[in-house]
Amino acid sequence: MRSWVRVFGAVGGVAAVAAFTLGASSEAPKPASPPGAPLPAQGLVEDSYGESNRPKGSETVPRSKGYSPYAGRNYPTRVLFGDTHHHTANSGDAFAGGNRLTPEQAYRLARGEEVVTSTGIPAKMGRPLDFLVVTDHAEGLGLMAQVYEGNPAFTSDETVARWSKMMKAGGSEASKAAGEIVSAQANNRMPAIAKDPKVVGPVMTSVWKQYTATAEKYNEPGRFTAMIGYEWSTVPRGNNLHRNILFRDGKDKADQLFPFSSWNSEDPEKLWEWMAGYEQKTGGKLLAIPHNANLSNGRMFELTTFTGGPLTREYAQKRQRWEPLQEIIQTKGASETNPLIAPNDEFANFGTAGWEYGNLTLEGGPLTKSMMRTGYTREGLKRGLEQHDKLGVNPFKFGVVGSTDVHTSLSFVEEDNFFGKLPIQEPRPERWEHKSKESSWDPTVAPARTRYTWHYLSAGYAAVWATENTREALWDAMMRKEVYGTSGTRMTVRFFGGWDYTAADAKSRYLADAGYAKGVPMGGDLAKAPASGKAPTFMVAALKDPVGANLDRIQVVKAWVDALGEAREKVYDVVWSGNRKPGANGKLAPVGDTVNVAAATWTNTIGAPELSAVWKDPDFKASQRALYYARVIEIPTPRWTAYDQLRFGIKMSREVPMKHQERAWTSPIWYSPS
Repeated sequence: MRSWVRVFGAVGGVAAVAAFTLGASSEAPKPASPPGAPLPAQGLVEDSYGESNRPKGSETVPRSKGYSPYAGRNYPTRVLFGDTHHHTANSGDAFAGGNRLTPEQAYRLARGEEVVTSTGIPAKMGRPLDFLVVTDHAEGLGLMAQVYEGNPAFTSDETVARWSKMMKAGGSEASKAAGEIVSAQANNRMPAIAKDPKVVGPVMTSVWKQYTATAEKYNEPGRFTAMIGYEWSTVPRGNNLHRNILFRDGKDKADQLFPFSSWNSEDPEKLWEWMAGYEQKTGGKLLAIPHNANLSNGRMFELTTFTGGPLTREYAQKRQRWEPLQEIIQTKGASETNPLIAPNDEFANFGTAGWEYGNLTLEGGPLTKSMMRTGYTREGLKRGLEQHDKLGVNPFKFGVVGSTDVHTSLSFVEEDNFFGKLPIQEPRPERWEHKSKESSWDPTVAPARTRYTWHYLSAGYAAVWATENTREALWDAMMRKEVYGTSGTRMTVRFFGGWDYTAADAKSRYLADAGYAKGVPMGGDLAKAPASGKAPTFMVAALKDPVGANLDRIQVVKAWVDALGEAREKVYDVVWSGNRKPGANGKLAPVGDTVNVAAATWTNTIGAPELSAVWKDPDFKASQRALYYARVIEIPTPRWTAYDQLRFGIKMSREVPMKHQERAWTSPIWYSPS
């Protein structure tokens, strides 16, 4: 079954609600019906990105009553799941690591076809995706194939020639070559020949045009979207500051300018300048999604510019415009938060093992608390609130998505069907203990660390509330932040906030009508409190993944700025399964555990298939700037390591986790006192 969940905010009481639409999802999605013509009373607005289907929050009122409750419906009615961060053999590190699958094979697999992996294993997704963005590195796009083949124009360089031999050797040698390439990029030591525009320009331009042609071939509006994109891969000293650039456009516009890469500049502001130039030249539209903040060594949300200058109002405006989203989870760990900086959050340790030290290349030492304060998603949101009070504009006002960052061309991250991030991590008995990276910092400063394949997550996906499955509608939904991220589960979640919801609205089967009519969806803004003493309420609802686990609980995470100008946070349990009651410390008891690790199974005899409630902020102060986002957590289920242990008949070390609780995070809703 395909399912959707809605979450809204309102004032007045607590009520359990959900409005869900059900349909078959084992097939590729059917074309969406065009939105009905909006009634004048619904207050739809045309914004600068061509999105005409978004209600204007509190100015919207319920539709005029007619017999059909669906006629004139103009809001997104189903969520679309996809991947906004994906690498094929066109990426230098992916090819060097053994990936030989092209964008064409990536699209075929994402649409539900069976392919053979680079290591010769037949593979197929359990369920197809609704959309895919292939985001190969712009730096050296397609060049490694030339290096591998021994093109004398490249292998005349001694280092490049050695990489060619290592790639041909395969296995661990190919993996080492990929690591060296990433390190060379990180430390600005790429061979000069690899960046000579006369040598590499024609090759890279040809590869880009082949890629955009393939995207056009597999783009099927209404059924499957092949959105054009690429990755700008700046990684100064190993600190991950990459951005994925997503086009609203097709090949005709995307081909007019070759992608701007970190070889042009490592400064994000220079990237934004190029993006503005692209839009001016082509009439097209772009947005960027920064990713993997947990490996930025605190640089993703640093309180200076890339070059060390102070943040300004103009900087904040540009960053908010060009970077409306942030990647919250992928194979290289979860970036929401960390137990060291969120000690009161009992769910803060998800996806952190192996990723709380070092950066992308494990060069530069372990992460410190000060780095974490500007290197995790929740912390970035909090810094944004603080900076809004100082600059008048929030530079870190972003929604969230999950994605994969796979370098295998295989965009599926099902726990029982995980093919790793890199080809060397594809299924084999010993993959769990493969060393992907060893630290090089001074052991007298901190103990040396090793990153193993078992540290990698089978994660995640981007969930988008779009009016239809097209490039334009998906891009518009991302721009307005009506999106959420998951750890790989396809649970459905809605989150809305407002001032005038009632328990009756929450209980209605047509919950979304009230949600859009009286409030704003995830990614939206609540205006100043309409009356003294009135607090906002948030209507949250989640429906389990049809083939996944039941739900444990829904939480709301709040951040606000106190009287001293410092951002605070608190996690509230809003609704949960079973008859549990909060203890004296305000915490809920765990939901329970049905996982049989030996058999890699679980049962849905605990938890709930759906959860929903209207929650009112008990600590609201109208003078305090704040934001809210929902976090939905499943009951425990087996991790991919448990499936490997069973299928390969092996025994992993005790430190390897065998189970976890998958989850989803919504984009925030912001409250401004002015």
